[in-house]
Amino acid sequence: MRAKCVTVKLPHKKATRRLSIAMNSVTQDMKFRQSLLKYSQKYGVTKAAIKYKTNRQYIYRWLRRYDGTIDSLREKSRRPHHHPKQHTEQELKLIKDMRRRNPSAGLVVFWVKLRQRGYTRTVTGLYRVLRRSGEMAIKPKNPKYIPKPYEQMNYPGERVQIDVKFVPAACLVGAAAGKKFYQYTAIDEFSRYRYLEAFEENSTYSSTQFLIHMLDHFQKLGFSVKCVQTDNGFEFTKRFGGSAPDNLSLFERALKERKISHKLIRPFTPRHNGKVERSHRKDNEYFYATHSFYSFNDFKAQLAVHLRKYNNFPMRPLNWISPKATLDIFLRFGVTYH
Repeated sequence: MRAKCVTVKLPHKKATRRLSIAMNSVTQDMKFRQSLLKYSQKYGVTKAAIKYKTNRQYIYRWLRRYDGTIDSLREKSRRPHHHPKQHTEQELKLIKDMRRRNPSAGLVVFWVKLRQRGYTRTVTGLYRVLRRSGEMAIKPKNPKYIPKPYEQMNYPGERVQIDVKFVPAACLVGAAAGKKFYQYTAIDEFSRYRYLEAFEENSTYSSTQFLIHMLDHFQKLGFSVKCVQTDNGFEFTKRFGGSAPDNLSLFERALKERKISHKLIRPFTPRHNGKVERSHRKDNEYFYATHSFYSFNDFKAQLAVHLRKYNNFPMRPLNWISPKATLDIFLRFGVTYH
């Protein structure tokens, strides 16, 4: 009778070495079991279970396997000997080809595409195959945000940002409790010099009054305003009020009469009015968080003190010079901090 020739595929050398090291290594669990079984053979199973804090069934199971060598105490593999429902070579090839054509498709989308080509397995089965083969979806990187170059102003009044801040209700105490006060803020983008004013209402009329007072104040300092930048609030514009484009608000008409351009930022983008928004955040930290106001006149007086401190405080964007000093240096010598 002729002997049947059987071809055996030998594992890779490195894999064989790793396997042999794993088989020859003695783990702490094996040493524990050996010590446990020797103690049970000498003093009994019950005493061994109490001393080693385990149960007798565990000891009996390992006693049946123990042949006197520590290698018999090694855990056996629980992997099944055969997989009757494993993916066929054709299915694995289909998955690989589809993944090559759809590298970023999610699990469910990828499963649907496979089903359209005759794939009959479940989503969980597909997930296990993808995870085991390292072919999970490759998430495309988000495009890197490249900010636009920051626009630097070259002289005072080239552009002034204006915004309104609601005074926190927690700051209003006594007779002022329950009322609403507003802080109107204008900041010169070149020097960071601010002009603040308190109002009891937030309206187009208040905005126009603030604009007139601000222009007079800056004129006394020695410079005029060329452009005013605001958000799209109703106190500044009728842009989203449903009116005709030529139907200007009182604030816009005041700007037009003085030949000052009005720049509106993109809707819902307060960062475009960043300088005035940042100054309002500083107001919250250093003014409103520590002050209380008993009346509108009290609020006006404390706001004036806060404004004076702000304009005379050194700032890093100005090379550690105060806004007032920066403005004075430019107006006297024409020197900038850039």
